[in-house]
Amino acid sequence: MRPHTLFPALSLRTASLILLCAITPVGCVTKDTHIKTLGELDAAKKLSTEQATELDALKQQLRAQADHLKQQLAELQQSLEQEAAQRKTAEDAAAAIAKEREALEARSAELQAKLDGLEREKGQLGSDLGEVRAQIEQLQKKLADETAQVSTLEQNNEQLTGKTAAAQGEIAKLLQRAADLEAEAVRVAKEREQLRQQQAQLAATLDQERARLKAEEAEKTRLAQEQTQLTASLEQERQRLKSEEAEKARLEQERAAKEAEIARLTRTQEELSKSLQDEISKGNITIQQVRDQLTINMVDRVLFDSGQAQVKPAGMKVLKQVGDVLNKITDKQIRIEGHTDNIPISAKLQDKFKTNWELSTARATTVVRYLIDQGGVDRQYLSAVGYAETRPVGPNETEEGRGANRRIEIVLHPKDLSKISGQLGSAGSDGK
Repeated sequence: MRPHTLFPALSLRTASLILLCAITPVGCVTKDTHIKTLGELDAAKKLSTEQATELDALKQQLRAQADHLKQQLAELQQSLEQEAAQRKTAEDAAAAIAKEREALEARSAELQAKLDGLEREKGQLGSDLGEVRAQIEQLQKKLADETAQVSTLEQNNEQLTGKTAAAQGEIAKLLQRAADLEAEAVRVAKEREQLRQQQAQLAATLDQERARLKAEEAEKTRLAQEQTQLTASLEQERQRLKSEEAEKARLEQERAAKEAEIARLTRTQEELSKSLQDEISKGNITIQQVRDQLTINMVDRVLFDSGQAQVKPAGMKVLKQVGDVLNKITDKQIRIEGHTDNIPISAKLQDKFKTNWELSTARATTVVRYLIDQGGVDRQYLSAVGYAETRPVGPNETEEGRGANRRIEIVLHPKDLSKISGQLGSAGSDGK
């Protein structure tokens, strides 16, 4: 710890003297200097005590002000809540008054409409009363006229008596003729009714026949449609069964291809494990198979020196053993993956590899070139990719984890299963 940190109020020279005295057992400084230094130290302590007292007083003052502000804030909050409640009450009262006013206006309009209707009825009744009075006057006048006519008719009645007797005989003849005509009309009406009933029966029979023929045609059409639908359904069912059989055959071929591929991959793993047994036992190489994918994980020290992308001699021997197995594989894609830890490239190597991306990609590409040129692996099955530090398998916080992350992975994954199953199917057909 530095001296001026221990004694903030002392000068750097004084603090140095005190520290020197503490270190040196004898012959440090003069007595006056020592007394002066102690005086300065006491003054500094006193000043520090006073500053601490002032700071405590200031803290208490600020705490009191904060409490006062909190109290004022609570009072303002309570006041705001009261005002909000009062405003809500006033708004509710205003809404009730507005609603009541609307009801009163509607009632007033209804009463005004009824009053207008009564005024119209009053006018109509007045008009009807005038018409009735006019009709009474007309009836009174007509009654006077008819009274005068009655007296005239009484005079003429005697003259008409004689004519009435002759007219009665003629009326009797006419009544008889009318009775005969009525009887004839009744007979004709009965015949016409019979003919109408016969015509109605014939029309009903014709309608029934037409309905029957229409129903037969509809039934023929329905049967034809059902036959067409049944034929289409039968054809669809045949196609569905055919598709299911084809799908079942395809799935069976894919299953057989998958099982055969896994079996071949297992044999490949066994060959690699046997060939790389020494490195596996040292923990430098691990081989893992998950269903139809095989991964060979090699830590970087097996193949490369630190910060380099050229395969070292010991690594060439390992890659030669791997290549002797991989060059027999024709049903897999082989992906070479380069991985690093998260430590940046050092300054002296940045002219060659700017970042871990360049280093991981260069190492993966170097392995691919070796497998092609020295291992005899067909280039169409190979690919190279660099992942830098993006896919760690261990924690980068420890040296062991970073060592596990610096690795080369050789991943064998299957090609398209449909192509493999097709190849198997054609091979089976040739065998037959």
